Amino acid sequence: MRVVHVAAEVFPFSRSGGLGDVLGVLPEVLAAQGAQTTVVSPWYGSLAGQPTEVWRSVVPELRAGPAPIFEVRVGEIVQNGVQYLFIGLPEFDRPGLYFDDDVHRFCLFGRTVLPMLRQLGVAADVVHGHDWQAGLVVAYAHLAGLKTVFSVHNLQYQGRWNLEEAARWTGLPQWTLGPDALEFHGDLNLMKAGLTFADAVTTVSPTYAQEITTPEYGEGLQGLLVRLTIEGRLSGILNGLDQERWDPRTDPDVPQFGDPAGKAAATALLRGEFGLDDAPILGVVSRLADQKGIDLLIEALPELILHWNVVVLGGGDPLLSAALSGWAQHPRVAYVGGLNEPLAHRIYAGADIFAMPSRFEPCGLSQMISMRYGTLPVVRLTGGLVDTVPADIGFRFTDATPQALSAACAEAQAEYDRPEAWQARMERGMALDFGWQGPAAQYLALYGRLGR
Repeated sequence: MRVVHVAAEVFPFSRSGGLGDVLGVLPEVLAAQGAQTTVVSPWYGSLAGQPTEVWRSVVPELRAGPAPIFEVRVGEIVQNGVQYLFIGLPEFDRPGLYFDDDVHRFCLFGRTVLPMLRQLGVAADVVHGHDWQAGLVVAYAHLAGLKTVFSVHNLQYQGRWNLEEAARWTGLPQWTLGPDALEFHGDLNLMKAGLTFADAVTTVSPTYAQEITTPEYGEGLQGLLVRLTIEGRLSGILNGLDQERWDPRTDPDVPQFGDPAGKAAATALLRGEFGLDDAPILGVVSRLADQKGIDLLIEALPELILHWNVVVLGGGDPLLSAALSGWAQHPRVAYVGGLNEPLAHRIYAGADIFAMPSRFEPCGLSQMISMRYGTLPVVRLTGGLVDTVPADIGFRFTDATPQALSAACAEAQAEYDRPEAWQARMERGMALDFGWQGPAAQYLALYGRLGR
């Protein structure tokens, strides 16, 4: 089986969140299970790695009206049985990953992928695109007669732009720009391109696959997603977790966890780092976004800090960041903005509970990580949180309100006061297996069915 993955980011070379994490592990596990695996991603100016240039050429397919013909360079890194190909275009030669002109940038990227693969002699039985940035690649691959899979990691982000302006960017036939394909309320929609042209569509959890067929979670595309479900083209495959990167026994950022009393030592370390008192610790590692329910956490803080210390790590919405910065003046609240992976490890290891009050959560990895470190999750019942947090381990609530979050934390507090019951929950959580071997086997089976 020859599989080509196309994604906007791949850990450890580029990453902003869960998409990069998935592409950092799934291809390697597929390769270990016998698939010939290639990953194609942009060659960002800030790429963490030094690819070896293997091709440089002008690609006429990129001419769009008066636009120039761009020179494309391709770099390669091969590691752990996976070939990583990075496409370098002038639009990507800047620091950072995402910008306001991303629809234009990823149209150019998408048009380059198949010509580059042909030039390098990389064959594919299946082209597997991830999220809207790869939607155009899926459309091109389908029109070229290749089998295609499209994975939705977050339906909220769709890659939309005014259709009249964007139509010349795609290079696709005119008929594909109508409402039965890429057009969406007068816009070009690259998420819809992937959904429309894929032979199979997956989401990153089974529950999210069901949720996005409803008006509440469908982001305006629920009609198309219902049709895909009826046709048998939509399914959910739960993400796995990199259990080597997130292993409390060998984690270099919390070395004391390898000791039999490691959890208590990690908690003491986190408590001392932020000068917290003896109250138990509620941890959060998250993007600061409406999706993640961080506003609900902030509204619940007056109640939460009566019983918990609260430690938050994350960046995003400046209003949420400002609110957390204000709260950090309280001795029981600590807030650190931005990305800080070593601190993230210390929070997962040292907190007693981990809050995820998400309004929607396609899969989520933080709840898996926290349980692996003996930190019990407090989660809203949505998406992958339904599929991964058992009721006898975590604390679950339904309504997206600060009151419901506070009530779930009160339930956790009552259980925390029963040490034997708390320890049993911790041990059950730490024993769960969220490895990628099972999900990778499901993807291989899906690829195999497409070939029949």
